Amino acid sequence: MAIQRFPPLIALLGPTAVGKTELSLRLCERFGGEIVSADSRQIYRGMEIGTAKPTLAEQRRAPHHLIDIRNPDETLSAAEYQALAYQAIDAIHHRGGVPFLVGGTALYIRAVTQGLRWPDAPPNPALRATLEADLARAGVDALFRRLQQLDPATARVIDARNPRRVIRALEIILTTGRSKVELEGATPPPYHTVLIGLDRPRAALYARIDQRVDAMIDQGLVDETRRLMAAGYDPRLPAMSSLGYREIIAHLAGELTLDAAVAKIKTETHRYVRYQYTAFRKLANVHWFDLEQADMTEIETLLLNSQR
Repeated sequence: MAIQRFPPLIALLGPTAVGKTELSLRLCERFGGEIVSADSRQIYRGMEIGTAKPTLAEQRRAPHHLIDIRNPDETLSAAEYQALAYQAIDAIHHRGGVPFLVGGTALYIRAVTQGLRWPDAPPNPALRATLEADLARAGVDALFRRLQQLDPATARVIDARNPRRVIRALEIILTTGRSKVELEGATPPPYHTVLIGLDRPRAALYARIDQRVDAMIDQGLVDETRRLMAAGYDPRLPAMSSLGYREIIAHLAGELTLDAAVAKIKTETHRYVRYQYTAFRKLANVHWFDLEQADMTEIETLLLNSQR
């Protein structure tokens, strides 16, 4: 009996500033790959500097997919991202290339590699408007307490501080009468998936983060933020209130000096890295490499052996 060979998918994940971009480009050049972004902020047009989006020169080194696909005032659900990623991956396979899923958004990585399923509960605009009003009046803690009463199973696993997640969980239980976690599941896709995790000692990683933040300021993050605001994008939008932009918006509003804003971006990014590591723990069978010690040859060897 012939052994069925599934097409490859290489997932390259790791915390912000660890070195994913450069390594992914070198691997794509070595293996004939194309990059499918797994970054929830690089989807936004006009947000190049603050999201550390690959430069045009970097994008010329390997084809990139799923960047610049939404305006800052538009949304992209995890289910929508998953469908777009599968389309991109299948098209790369059709061209005879190797897809590299690259990013630090663990939910996107899990959505693609694990085939996560989402509840079949279409958005309910009227209910969501009511919940948004409740959020504005009483805060996310009150909404979470309501979720604990209605759907304790989901409340035990959800991020209680994320108002979007809490509202969606309430919307599902109130619309369907069933728990969000009860309706969820996973169907792994038909790929031969190899997960590669990139790491560095925490002190070295924090130093790289601080250097990147300084470089973003030198590259014009303040002007980029100012242009986005001038284009009419509300500072309260999820894209605009994300890490980096919210601190610069506070600076432009006179609430923080530039030095204080930069220091806060660095501190909050250090905190975000800790959150990323927690999220990565939900992924199994990750081959981790310390980039302070490992070299590309070791990773190449893993990839070559995985295809045998």
